[in-house]
Amino acid sequence: MVDVIFPFIGGVGLFLVGMMLLSKGLVAFAGQTLRKALMRFTGTPLKAFCSGAVLTAMMQSSTATTVTLIGFVSAGLISFSHAIGVVMGASLGNTAAGWLVSGVALKINLSFYTMPLIGIGALLKLLARGRAADFGMAIAGFGILFLGLRTLQDAMTGLTGHFDLATLPVGGLGAHLIIMLIGFALTTLLQSSTAAIATTLTAVHTGAISLDQAGAVIVGAAIGTTVTSALVSIGASTAAKRTALAHILFNVVVGLIALVLLPGYLYLLTQIARWLGTQPGAISLAAFHTLFILIGSALFLPFTEAFARLVERLLPEKANDLTPHLDSTLLSVPDIALEAAQRTIEDLAHRLLTYHRLLITNQPHPKSLALQQHMQALESVFDFVTRIHVDSDDQRLNAMQVAQLHAIDHLLRLASRQLYFIEDGHEMNQRAFAQAIEHSLEQLRLIESGLTHNTPDQWVKKLKIEAKALKELSVETRKALLQQPGQTTSNRDILIETDSYRWLERNGHHIWRLGYYLDQSRQAQPDQ
Repeated sequence: MVDVIFPFIGGVGLFLVGMMLLSKGLVAFAGQTLRKALMRFTGTPLKAFCSGAVLTAMMQSSTATTVTLIGFVSAGLISFSHAIGVVMGASLGNTAAGWLVSGVALKINLSFYTMPLIGIGALLKLLARGRAADFGMAIAGFGILFLGLRTLQDAMTGLTGHFDLATLPVGGLGAHLIIMLIGFALTTLLQSSTAAIATTLTAVHTGAISLDQAGAVIVGAAIGTTVTSALVSIGASTAAKRTALAHILFNVVVGLIALVLLPGYLYLLTQIARWLGTQPGAISLAAFHTLFILIGSALFLPFTEAFARLVERLLPEKANDLTPHLDSTLLSVPDIALEAAQRTIEDLAHRLLTYHRLLITNQPHPKSLALQQHMQALESVFDFVTRIHVDSDDQRLNAMQVAQLHAIDHLLRLASRQLYFIEDGHEMNQRAFAQAIEHSLEQLRLIESGLTHNTPDQWVKKLKIEAKALKELSVETRKALLQQPGQTTSNRDILIETDSYRWLERNGHHIWRLGYYLDQSRQAQPDQ
């Protein structure tokens, strides 16, 4: 018994380690390229579907694709409706491993030929640096994966002599549901639907279980792969939770469709095999997995927008959420986390700049409570950015992080001055401050245009010119007022007027520096 159980557990373990190293190595080796491709080729639901399928097939992990996708949606880099297409594509790409196992690994003893890859990969990982080390990890994982499959195959052959797995329920919807739950539990336990499917295909190949049972296990594994994305979304942003929910709903519905199709598929398969004089096996199951995912995708893709609206109704946005893009799960991916922070800072900047316009033109403006909420949101962003661990050698991300911290600091100072203006009951005299207000409005026009249209940095230089003009005007006016106290206006009015000029001048300075640092952060961003 021990000589069967130990190799079985070891085979599963080797396969999981191989999958982990292969996926991690590929993501590290070509992760940035794959991320850029994912963002670039998601313009339509069909493009998003194809991108998700190709990316998952390359990384050999739908979990890696889904987790990456959740980060992108949280950061606002990909719209939720396009994310649904990627989720469906990831489910299709996940079927590639089944074809590899059933079509190659179970028929040819590749473990013998891939053994050198383990040694070469390990040496590259230990001796090389950068992408070469990541590539070494990937090829070592590839070799270990096939070694695990071979060990698992040998263990399954011995297992049939000790356990009659064929005594599990067969036929009927109830039996399929029970077996499906076993597949779901197996995937949840292994945290890898690929490992669960590989184990199932190996069991079929060695005759440990029937095609009927294996088909239901694969359906359960397809549903079980959603557990990881559900766990990742706990405590995450609403966008992340919506993506995880869409993944779960799609796979559950497709799984139920597969259970309905399974008896008909097996009957058709048996008839074809009888006509051809062959015996259906693991490849037939790999084809079934791909078939039911394709059918489900064909049913969902035309209604992607409607499906997105349904999920959004089930999980509405949090009320008064000023930082929807911030998600602690992004902290492990510095470049994505910084892009999420950039979007949040710019959103808050647009809000506070709008408030500034309302204040200087004496239009109805928000109450002090709203500004206090914005200041709390800015403090949350500051905390988020400081928690992003950036490699000291990565000058681009370091520059981006520093620029964002400066931008937040100037936004906080701007918000605190606006709060003081409101709480002190100030009102801007449009005639007396006409020239200063004109400079301030021009600043607002420049920064909003620059941030909205991402124009060249000439707008930052113009911001500086307007800030300098405000300072010169403030100095001249205050000097003139203070040299003639009490002649035309009371001393109190003079102090209020000089304070207002000082307020406009300092705000102009913060708006200029805000624009400068946001532009610096944008320039440090990777090309999309």
